[in-house]
Order: sequence, then structure tokens, then C-alpha cells
Amino acid sequence: MLKIEGLHVETHGKEILHGVNLHIEAGETHALFGPNGSGKTTLLMAIMGFPRYQITEGRIWFKGQDITHASLDERARLGIGMSFQRPPVVRGVKTRDMVRACMGGREDDEAVARLAERLNMGELMDREINYGFSGGEIKRSELLQLLAQMPDLVLLDEPESGVDLVNIALIGQMINELLQKEQKRNRTRAGLIITHTGHILDYVNASKGYVLLNGSVTCERDAHECLDSIKKNGYEGCVKCQK
Repeated sequence: MLKIEGLHVETHGKEILHGVNLHIEAGETHALFGPNGSGKTTLLMAIMGFPRYQITEGRIWFKGQDITHASLDERARLGIGMSFQRPPVVRGVKTRDMVRACMGGREDDEAVARLAERLNMGELMDREINYGFSGGEIKRSELLQLLAQMPDLVLLDEPESGVDLVNIALIGQMINELLQKEQKRNRTRAGLIITHTGHILDYVNASKGYVLLNGSVTCERDAHECLDSIKKNGYEGCVKCQK
């Protein structure tokens, strides 16, 4: 599904990622850990194709196709979707219209309404995107758009950030649906989840974990083993392990 080889990325003239390698098969969900400023969001932005994140070396392959220099909209059409940690407010565009656009005209208004209700978004659909939304409402709005898009590769940047205990259970449930976790076999979607605290892994299972430190992947192992080690030893332990 996703293959990253020797990826170097810079933004504003500064290199942030230094030779990242990562491989996710269809049906797998992986977790990416790392302290603030380690390059986690930069990696997701580079995979998604945001132009300010310049790939200076290495390759990104998606479903067997080299997308290293593909535009953001090309990647979205190919089947990559992303939920942001701090998504922007979009004035003048209703949430309902964005969801319709994500669906690509495949469904009618009743289908949009049913999906919105499942995420407790019914009362927010005619409001401008993220304008005046709480942290939990923003995360639900992001997931609503992803569920409307149904991408093959789901990139989630700290989905538990700013979310209370009531909302996180619902968000976990919807992520599991998005990633086809209810299916024991024949899953076709893949996911990469950035998590700083690891709380989302109480609700969404990830098979493999990576630790990103100073722009380089320093560890690759079972996701829960990764998290347990970080909780016990902190990221300082990861630095010592690297040495």
C-alpha cells in the first residue's frame, strides 16, 4: 500500500527528515511515536503532498505507483486521506457541502445525514467548517470527511489531541470502521497514526510501531511494546537504545 525509501524532506530551507524508510501493507495499521518537533507531522504532510514540504531525496510509492512528485489533489484522487491535528477554519463553506464533495456525488442528502448522525454532527452540518467548533467537534468533523471519502490509505495526526473521554470512544469506534477493523480478513485499507500519548491505541489496534527522533526512524517493533517502552523509559530511553 505505502512504501517510503530513504526520504529526505525540507521545509523553509531546513531539512527535517533524514532518510526515513517505512512500509505498510494493505489492511495494516501502524503507529508513529516521537516527541514534539521530531518530524512526525512533516512525514504525513510529505506523504500527502503539501507543496511546502519539499522531497529532496528518496521515493514514495503508493499502490505500486511512484507518487514522489505527484500533486496533493492527485494523491487524494488515488486514495490517500488525512486528518489534521490542527485543521484550519474554512469560512464560507458549510460542513455539509464539504462532506458532499468528499463523497464525490456518490450519495444523496439522506446518506449524508445518516453519516452525520453517527458522529453526532447533525447540528453542525450547516455551520462553516470548524468555525467555533470544540476540540472534539473538530476531530469528529475530520473523521466525517474521511468516512465520506473512504480513502485506501488513512493518515491520522494525533486523533486523540484535545478530545475528552466521551468523544475519544466515538472517534476510536469510527476509526476502526474506517480501517475495516471489524473485518477479520480481506481488509483493503491501511492506516498510519501519529500519537504522542498513545491513548488512541486503547481504542484502535496497531500492529507495528515506529519511533521518530530528530527526523530519523530509530525503532521499528510491535506498537504496544513500543508504547510500553516509551511509558517506562521516556524518549530518552529510545536515544540510549539507538546508541
